[in-house]
Amino acid sequence: QVQLVESGGGLVQPGGSLRLSCAASGMIFSLYTMAWYRQAPAKQRELVATISRGGSTGYGNSVKGRFAISRDNAKNTLYLQMNSLKPEDTAVYYCNARTQTEDYWGQGTQVTVSS
Repeated sequence: QVQLVESGGGLVQPGGSLRLSCAASGMIFSLYTMAWYRQAPAKQRELVATISRGGSTGYGNSVKGRFAISRDNAKNTLYLQMNSLKPEDTAVYYCNARTQTEDYWGQGTQVTVSS
């Protein structure tokens, strides 16, 4: 079955960096549009970044210029490089894989930005 496993979250000071990874299995990774979402306490889940099968990327307004999404199809892995982190980036970050007919989610990884 399809599995998406996020890693790389943790506690970081404001202005710091983290790199999240999402390891995919049970799927042909290259056929999926991949994305990162996040959900802060008492807030709705929001789109952080997306990357198409061909490598085209898109970002939420709040992370443009600070975050970078990438994928390694040979390793079946999705990445999110997060720089210049702010306290408002604190959330659980989720990996998503989708096609027109399928939609899969990981279990999430906690990112906390605090001094």
